Amino acid sequence: MLMSLYLSFTDYNLLSNANFTGLDNIQHMLNDDRLAKSLTVTLIYVFVSTPIQLAFALGLAVVLDRGLRGLSLYRSIFYLPSLLGSSVAVAVLWKRVFGVDGLVNQFLAVFGIDGPGWISSPSTALSTLILLHVWTFGAPMVIFLAGLRQIPREFYEAASVDGASRWQQFRTITVPMLSPIVFFNLVLGLIGAFQSFTQAFVVSDGRGGPSDSTLFYTLYLYQQGFVNFNMGYASALAWLLLLIIALFTAINFWVSKFWVFYDN
Repeated sequence: MLMSLYLSFTDYNLLSNANFTGLDNIQHMLNDDRLAKSLTVTLIYVFVSTPIQLAFALGLAVVLDRGLRGLSLYRSIFYLPSLLGSSVAVAVLWKRVFGVDGLVNQFLAVFGIDGPGWISSPSTALSTLILLHVWTFGAPMVIFLAGLRQIPREFYEAASVDGASRWQQFRTITVPMLSPIVFFNLVLGLIGAFQSFTQAFVVSDGRGGPSDSTLFYTLYLYQQGFVNFNMGYASALAWLLLLIIALFTAINFWVSKFWVFYDN
């Protein structure tokens, strides 16, 4: 980390000695249009996919918590995408599913609908990656399920006696008592989403296309460091990403005091 911090103030191409350039890399960041584009794409991806994924995971955890038979089997099946979601194999599969001749368009063709090239269109390419991220809901779901099992059933029984509906029980019992788990999953989810790389790299063949619509920040960092050999600039980008993640994590911790309730 200290070496990368030093390199962030240098001009280094991996093949020759690093030349100290001071704040030149920071100056370059301020005028880098592709950096601004990658930040925009990444922020949209993070703040759209993470809440949807957590909402889906929580909803499914609530359903599974109702005492279904074979709960262990369901839990394993739903957790499996989380193990595979960041792998190259799944990204390749996703590329084929949403390709022009992929499974999605083959299904739409049954109803006479001519589907677009989902991953080759700037208007839909990012949406497919968001959907892939949401699909890997297994890890937060398992954590939510563990948290739900810790809520005393007496609370729900008392609420039922008082005539509270299931929605009222969920809003006044489940959500407040589960808020520390929600906070935990939210922090980890945001950090993980900011670091997403494999999906965009595979789907766009490492280019971030079409029209930079899938140019994640980490992908742009990779391009600068290992395609253009601007390792000094890539190191500066890495430290900027660290600061961005730290900032949003700090904001989450500050805001948490208004909505996270701990049972003392």
